[in-house]
Amino acid sequence: MELYENRQEPEKAVLIAVDTGEYDCEASLDELEELAKTAGAQVMGKLWQKRDKPDAALFLGSGRLEELSEFCESNEIDLVIADSELSPAQLRNIEKAVKVRVIDRTTLILDIFADRARSNEGKLQVELAQLRYSLPRLIGQGTKLSRLGGGIGTRGPGETKLETDRRHIRRRIKALEEELEALEKRRGLARARREKDGVETVVIVGYTNAGKSTLMNALTQAGVLAQDKLFATLDPTSRALTLPDGRRVMLIDTVGFIRRLPHHLVEAFKSTLEEAACAKVILNVCDASDSECAEHIEVTNELLDELGCTGKPVISVFNKCDLPEAKENFIPEQNSVMISALAEEGLDRLLEAIAKALPPTRARAKLLIPYSDGAAAAAFRKDSVINTEVYRADGLYLELIADAALVDRYQKYCV
Repeated sequence: MELYENRQEPEKAVLIAVDTGEYDCEASLDELEELAKTAGAQVMGKLWQKRDKPDAALFLGSGRLEELSEFCESNEIDLVIADSELSPAQLRNIEKAVKVRVIDRTTLILDIFADRARSNEGKLQVELAQLRYSLPRLIGQGTKLSRLGGGIGTRGPGETKLETDRRHIRRRIKALEEELEALEKRRGLARARREKDGVETVVIVGYTNAGKSTLMNALTQAGVLAQDKLFATLDPTSRALTLPDGRRVMLIDTVGFIRRLPHHLVEAFKSTLEEAACAKVILNVCDASDSECAEHIEVTNELLDELGCTGKPVISVFNKCDLPEAKENFIPEQNSVMISALAEEGLDRLLEAIAKALPPTRARAKLLIPYSDGAAAAAFRKDSVINTEVYRADGLYLELIADAALVDRYQKYCV
């Protein structure tokens, strides 16, 4: 018996863009290349053109499109990826000219998200975003695709496959929206319960591949997947974290951001991203070794403003400080901390910064609790930082940092 190994060769891709001067085209193409590699493509080349605006029909100029066609033919290209959102007409015309499959930046990101989604909610959100994006891009192929319904009473010219597909997609979108609405209500109830129980939340946000999951693992041993890839983590993770002053908070890891994050994704993941809007403190994590880390922080801050997080305490966390390039990019601000999540450096400074940024709900106290009130002693031992504990003849003497409401409740024991 002979065994054969089936190997799937990566798709050969070429990236195209139009530089209108609105943003740094080369930096955006570099990011698109990383996205393509994350999706499993092999980037064979990049082609861009300076224009006032993309051509309405062809995206690129006709001459540049001819160059693209020749490049695709000579290099056996399988895929063309545009760094902008393409209209249905542009998509059809480019495919006709180059005779290979064409996708745009949004489709590529949606494909990566579909591959990375693990939770039921994540999968529903990705499917909803994909369907909303594909609905206006369905292209009919004429009456040759007309088909009849089955059974009595359905005879007639039928409807085109395009119309049937659109109807099916709209029905599926409605079903997904209803499912996500139910999940959103459940998430809202969980948030309300946390608030009622006095649980404070700290959310990790930031540019994709900045080390958010590594930081989550370093602080809480969460065991979250951490890889050197864009969008390695898609589903949010929550873990309890104890701060230096004894307070326990809920630390939440969220999906990474990116330049020009597609509107469809922001809409679909709104319920997940709302965790940031409800958090007491936001950690904006960036890769300090990246020369564009300041821009990455700005991109995240803009998206946070869109989500209604204006006015929330934000700590800029410059990660990967153990790399030589990091110190050049560090911006010393009032709320900025340098750390290395992988090497676990600077985490104590970060925890102190979080405790300082949270609303003051802790109080220092000295108490003398009679031995007859064991419940009071147990309550203080549960969530307090006890500095001194002495068993006296007249009771248990404690010097501690505890929840202010708890100290008020046992004010009679304060000395």
